[in-house]
Amino acid sequence: MTARSVRTRPVFELPACPSPPAPLGVIASGGMLPVLVAEGMRRAGHAVVGLGLAGQYPREFPALCDRFLEAGLLRVGGWARKLRKLGVTHAVMVGKVDKANLMHNKAALVRLIPDWWTVKMYWSMGRGDRRSHAMLTAVADELARGGVLLIDSTLHIPDHMASDGVLTKREPTAAQRADIDFGWPILSELLSLDIGQAIAVRGRDVVAVEAVEGTDRMIERAGQLCSPKAPTGWVLLKGARLGHDRRSDVPTIGPDTVRTLHRCGGGCIAVASGDVIILNRPETLALADSLGVSIVGVARPG
Repeated sequence: MTARSVRTRPVFELPACPSPPAPLGVIASGGMLPVLVAEGMRRAGHAVVGLGLAGQYPREFPALCDRFLEAGLLRVGGWARKLRKLGVTHAVMVGKVDKANLMHNKAALVRLIPDWWTVKMYWSMGRGDRRSHAMLTAVADELARGGVLLIDSTLHIPDHMASDGVLTKREPTAAQRADIDFGWPILSELLSLDIGQAIAVRGRDVVAVEAVEGTDRMIERAGQLCSPKAPTGWVLLKGARLGHDRRSDVPTIGPDTVRTLHRCGGGCIAVASGDVIILNRPETLALADSLGVSIVGVARPG
């Protein structure tokens, strides 16, 4: 059996979204993505029921919800019960959670007081697969058993998805375009093997590959490896895993990504069009132009 056959996953059909004004749930953790999704749902005419994960969700989020409840991050067994009491049968799960710290830090698990279902999932994964898609599948299955189906988390934010072509006013340099052409097939292979969703390239050489640490930490590592005196900044390439499950954890860049990249000597970001979210897209692109960073949408790998 080849590595490709081990790592790839079948693409499945996501549940359809009910028509407005049916209530939709938003299971919200960190960052601005829950805010953008809730705003998109409201524009589409849905009632929004927020389930904020304690200590994670943005402070702006509850005000955008018609109904709002708080739940423990590691009390997954009760999420569906809370949502069903408010008439929710379909929901999205969005936002940032530091999975590297959570899934490899028993002390953090204890401090957050998990419920019995989460404890069972944690110890089961300790003997097997702890990658994001495995955790998502387990959580989605538990929610479905409770009567809540997870839908495509990007459905209500089409204006924030990366599109084809140069997205900033600033064009990539010839050297940066060469690094994109060199790195894109490599990124495609890494995505098909489910290793990570981003790489850093400089001078047609891969200097960093994203793993469990996430994109921001990989950017910092790439900056440590690249000379700040280089004539052109290195390039970040980011896409989505083959058969990516859009019920959660869709690859994202935003203002913080641009600031971190610029601070670490990067000069260009190439993202898979249709597969990567650009948070606060107008703000992100304007910030990139002001810092001399180009952002390019490229046809998705593979």
